[in-house]
Amino acid sequence: MDQLLSGIKVLDLTRALAGPLCTSLLSDFGADVVKVETRGSGDSSRQWPPFDGDRSLYFASVNRGKRSIAIDMRSDRGRKLLRSLALDADVLVENFRPGVLADMGLDPDSLEQENPGLVVMSISGFGPVGPDQFAPGLDQVAQGMSGLMSVTGAGEQTPMRVGIPIIDTVSGIYAALGITAALASRGRDGRGHRVQTSLLESAISIMTFQAQDYLSTGRVSTPNGNTHPTITPYGAFDTADFPINIATGSDKHWIALCSVIGDPDLAFRAEYATGKERLAHRDQLTKELEDLLTTKGAAQWIAEIRGAGIPCGPIHSIDQVFSDPQVEALQMVEQTQSPDGTSIPVVRGPFWVDGKTLPVRNAPPMTLGGDADDVLTDFGLRPEEIEDLRANSVI
Repeated sequence: MDQLLSGIKVLDLTRALAGPLCTSLLSDFGADVVKVETRGSGDSSRQWPPFDGDRSLYFASVNRGKRSIAIDMRSDRGRKLLRSLALDADVLVENFRPGVLADMGLDPDSLEQENPGLVVMSISGFGPVGPDQFAPGLDQVAQGMSGLMSVTGAGEQTPMRVGIPIIDTVSGIYAALGITAALASRGRDGRGHRVQTSLLESAISIMTFQAQDYLSTGRVSTPNGNTHPTITPYGAFDTADFPINIATGSDKHWIALCSVIGDPDLAFRAEYATGKERLAHRDQLTKELEDLLTTKGAAQWIAEIRGAGIPCGPIHSIDQVFSDPQVEALQMVEQTQSPDGTSIPVVRGPFWVDGKTLPVRNAPPMTLGGDADDVLTDFGLRPEEIEDLRANSVI
């Protein structure tokens, strides 16, 4: 069976993380993604650690399933080729600052006139309007500006950034969602759309109930470390050996937890009888729970607490993640083969369709422009035309 986006051509002009993650997700669903990079330098993330030899693992992590072509985007012939590729595509994705796309000869309005079915997704730092619309923006800047860093950390260790580029990540996911919505609409009327999102808008949108609390009540949220800001017990708790996560999302869970850890009467004490009271006495409650939890090790508690129907799990280091039996069962890691024979393990996309996972189409394109002949042949160029472009340093 064809994959859900089989036959969709995506021209990927993005760099770093948010855009490349977006297009890797589209590739997971079967889209043919051509990553266009600047001749000579390529995507800036090719130079970012960590490295395996001289290959950036940062780049590899978000460019699975694509083909790479490098074009001199400053030359007239390079821009003409780029525009031709755009007019042949179903989707164009870019994350330049506002106005740069038009300067490259790819103004969305003019592209629409020649390719009315083209979907253009633009990802910016701060959005298409406002005093900061032209300012450069990266993940941590958006984390700070959105309030996310103000609710992350504990004690004096705040404000604190999230340990991964979380805003780049969610922006890439939102961008992929916007593209698929535009393609669904195009399936009805044949018309493409220009869809835009930004790191700042994505960051604010994931503040969810903390943003809503401020908007409705004026309350300003504060950081709570590894503890849920409004529900308790819900967070990381010490055991005899390793900390574990326990999440009691209801009174039913709370009562069951007290029973399984050996103090059923704890659930009905006045200061813990309701969610509101438990939150008011959280520090005291945490100490009482950890006095009981430190009598056994993490593995035993996880089995017993899960057995009582309460969400609970280990707190892994990265190496422990990939040796976890559940992760192994999900087959989250796929071995891909680069053209030079190098094996590159990558994390697959997090999707199942009709009971099957989506395979990684091919290895990340670690060689800049290594697929140029393949891409341009598919585009309809003859070998001599491709060679002429190469001889004149266009590709």
